[in-house]
Amino acid sequence: MVDAARARKLADRIQQIVAEMLERRIKDPRLGFVTVTDTRITNDLRDATVYYTVYGSDGERAETAAALESAKGVIRSEVGKQTGVRHTPSITFVMDSLMENAAHIDDLLAKARARDAEVARAAQGASPAGDANPYREPGAGEDDDLGADAGDGPDFGGHDAAGDGEDGRSGRPSS
Repeated sequence: MVDAARARKLADRIQQIVAEMLERRIKDPRLGFVTVTDTRITNDLRDATVYYTVYGSDGERAETAAALESAKGVIRSEVGKQTGVRHTPSITFVMDSLMENAAHIDDLLAKARARDAEVARAAQGASPAGDANPYREPGAGEDDDLGADAGDGPDFGGHDAAGDGEDGRSGRPSS
């Protein structure tokens, strides 16, 4: 097992090598406008997965996938030469659906904005169903302690505060 920092550095280096190879050395006419987006490598440094995107139609994407598959051996040997690792990792190319995901998220955000605008339009002329201010506020003639009588002393909620067996209510003693 290798520490994660070394694996990440090797993955970044593989990504650079593959991008450079696709730009300069691989001359396959099926290769479209390819962008290497990410590279991940296993902890044992045996398998590297290279994620890429292709600008174009589905046919161009399929042709690019075939071109990358046929150039895999040349790319792997160059990765082995430039990295200097004992075992050159096998390379797998995976189409990154980044563009489709971004378009889907943009569509969802547009729908959310439209719904928010509808709610805002509906709320423009609306008024509250109950009182405008549902919270009780002490008025000019009310006490601030909300309901306690000033002359009775503290209210203990009907419990025997004096300890004389009476619970503050008229009638029989509390048990």
